[in-house]
Amino acid sequence: MMPGWVSSSGHSILEKQVIQKQSIKLLILDCDGVMFDTSEANRTYYNRLLLAVGLPEITDEQFAFAQMHTVFESVDYLFKTPKLIEQAHQLRQQMSYASVIKEMRIEPSLKAVLKTVQPELKTAVATNRTDTMNRVLEEHGLTHFFDLVVTAMDVKRAKPHPDMLQKAMRHFEMNSSQSLFVGDSLVDQQAAEAADMMFAAFGNRVLTADLHVDRLDSLLPYLIYS
Repeated sequence: MMPGWVSSSGHSILEKQVIQKQSIKLLILDCDGVMFDTSEANRTYYNRLLLAVGLPEITDEQFAFAQMHTVFESVDYLFKTPKLIEQAHQLRQQMSYASVIKEMRIEPSLKAVLKTVQPELKTAVATNRTDTMNRVLEEHGLTHFFDLVVTAMDVKRAKPHPDMLQKAMRHFEMNSSQSLFVGDSLVDQQAAEAADMMFAAFGNRVLTADLHVDRLDSLLPYLIYS
């Protein structure tokens, strides 16, 4: 990753001159924890599955894992035994995630940022979600804001592997110095590192990143040049 510096406010940020020289042309966003606060929706969803097979509600430790990983990895982690895992997947087919999509809270500046950076920048989603991402975008009126959506179903390896980010760069014929990935978790950081891509950590100052932001519109000074 590129070296950062510390502002007078104590926040680690990218040096603007460096970003300008790199000419960011591709903005890639994670979904859960970046585009949306999905904590309430995802907790509701997994609790329904757990309670349906007689297990206690999800713990904070379990939830932290589920927020970062694919639903298949999360079900394996939460349900443990082959019998319960099979039951959970059967229940998933009956308990559509669509019922909790409305509980997802959109990041306040998301649409404004996407409107501002397009068409100068290409925009993409890179998420460990599987078959729910398109429905999420449709439900929240976001489909037309993204030039590409890459989910765990579109690559051989989900994050923390770099496959999603590499797929996006290949699609737009961009290289890592032209691309910025925004994520909120360790698996996002690791994926960016593996792709040798600049990384902006959203709402998580524990992560190692080129840039730390708490709102997406804080990215604009580094993406839009006068």
